[in-house]
Amino acid sequence: MVRPHTLPVFRRRWAVLALLAAAAGAASAQAKPAASPLSFQIGGLQFAPGGFLDFSTVFRSTAVGSGIGTNFAAIPYSNTVAGRLTELRESAQFSRLTLKVSGHRGGTDFFANVETDFLGNQPANVAVSSNSDTLRLRVYFLDIRHGAWEVLAGQDWSLLQPNRVGLSPMTADVYFSVNADTNFQVGLAVVRQPQFRLVYHASPRFAAGISVENGEPYIGGSAGAPQATLPGGAGGPFAGQVDNGSSNFSAPGFTPDVIAKAAYDSRADGNGLHLEVAALGSTFRAFNPATNLTDHATGGGLSLNGNVVVAPGLRLLASSFWGDGGGRYLFGMAPDLVIRNNGQVSPVRASGGIAGLEYQVNPGYLFYSYYGGVYIHPNFDLTGATPVGYGYPGSSGAINRSIQEFTVGVVHTFWKSANYGVLQLITQAAYLTRSPYGVAAGAPKNAHAGMGYVDLRYTLP
Repeated sequence: MVRPHTLPVFRRRWAVLALLAAAAGAASAQAKPAASPLSFQIGGLQFAPGGFLDFSTVFRSTAVGSGIGTNFAAIPYSNTVAGRLTELRESAQFSRLTLKVSGHRGGTDFFANVETDFLGNQPANVAVSSNSDTLRLRVYFLDIRHGAWEVLAGQDWSLLQPNRVGLSPMTADVYFSVNADTNFQVGLAVVRQPQFRLVYHASPRFAAGISVENGEPYIGGSAGAPQATLPGGAGGPFAGQVDNGSSNFSAPGFTPDVIAKAAYDSRADGNGLHLEVAALGSTFRAFNPATNLTDHATGGGLSLNGNVVVAPGLRLLASSFWGDGGGRYLFGMAPDLVIRNNGQVSPVRASGGIAGLEYQVNPGYLFYSYYGGVYIHPNFDLTGATPVGYGYPGSSGAINRSIQEFTVGVVHTFWKSANYGVLQLITQAAYLTRSPYGVAAGAPKNAHAGMGYVDLRYTLP
């Protein structure tokens, strides 16, 4: 039996305990990120749909003819018809649909993630009456983490591509600029492809991983990039053995590319210094029916990347890649290899990089600027009746030596709500220049283009 004079003491003690419990609950709620208001649960799995609605308008001073994604490697010269025309294009193609399904079982966390947009293969009449843009696969993978170990299988951004933080496979943690251009920025190492990835998280600040990714014997030709010349040309014995940008899966695969990467973060939340180093290893082969022999070659590359917050809201970023046989990773703007007249496979040396800054002045305004470039070294053979390879004397103006881009832009956030999402206006202005190996008499030495984007985007919460 409680004595009457002790009741106020008990009440005070219970009030203190209740306040402590409420504070603990509030701290726990702050420690855990709030779930999306669109998410729902079925059984033990959490489903989180997402994405954004995007309306882009792009103006270019020359007619690149590639839609809202710029074919950097095919900017037309001023003495051509396309070089004397401007172009204006509106599109909702970059609108994105996403779904993340996550769960936990037996001490293991796992999730499946899928992203799609409408930049897929287009019908011939896509711009006539209905703009029936095709849904395409961006990323789709399963990620499993148990303790310090993480395994990923499926299609994702290449491990070679720079991260903003750690070695996270999520799109928000991968660096591909803030640009409105759906082909991002010249100089960036960017590929999305099938892979099997193993990552060890030694601590919240350090991670190292290795990825086995789909390899391709690429000789150029994708997204307006020029092709290396093969012995015998397009109808010769080597044409069916390489990927010319439109070969689909007809070029025989040999071995996957192997990528190793290590990353350090001074702060686990990504608001400090992030440094990483990555290495690429690839192999190529070609069978010569004239000698009945198969030639092999090995390629490799090195990537150094980083970003750092130097002042409140101000982030500096830099990325770089150098290698022999890794041109496909520079958005396909350089070939991986050439084949000499004797059937020898020779990797092409290429390099690329970006330096830039992103400045979040206040919650409503983000300013950004980048400079990026790609340089492709010549690799050719003049021993036969006709020259073969890339960048040989007398090459056409389509064979690029270097491509450069300078970009500035502003992202204005009209409003941002945990319950209703984000409404933004993204603007971008860029200047491009393309320098070839071959310049005909009286022809311009470079191709130039200016372009501007205005992009209205509503992102789901």
